[in-house]
Amino acid sequence: MTMTPEEITAFVDRLYATTGEGNWEAAAEMLTDDFVAHEADGLPMAGEFRGRNGLKDLYSKVMGMVDVAALERSALPVGEDCAIAVLTMRFADPDLKPAELCEMFRFRDGKCCEIKPYYFDPAPFIAACEAKKTAA
Repeated sequence: MTMTPEEITAFVDRLYATTGEGNWEAAAEMLTDDFVAHEADGLPMAGEFRGRNGLKDLYSKVMGMVDVAALERSALPVGEDCAIAVLTMRFADPDLKPAELCEMFRFRDGKCCEIKPYYFDPAPFIAACEAKKTAA
């Protein structure tokens, strides 16, 4: 099942909204059984998060490390079976520099099968992790 660019855009926005609400049952239904999210070496949450609960596991880990106030999407270029969300992650502490990243989504049979984030500069995310540790 090939998705149209409009369907992919709506899907990505719905997945962000669903995870933002903490509706993990609905989010799991949007992922393939072999879903994988990859986080790069050098990031505090490095590794692969697999299966229909992989995104929940990753989200829980990240939200335990930083206090995110907003995740703003500025663009979403769409390909045949993929999309790249251009994001700014703003932290609860306004003195912390926002993190800029892109998340590459891949789709198969109307579901998301892979998410691979790319941080322009991981330093702001790492600084937000350190700030949360210090505040604790």
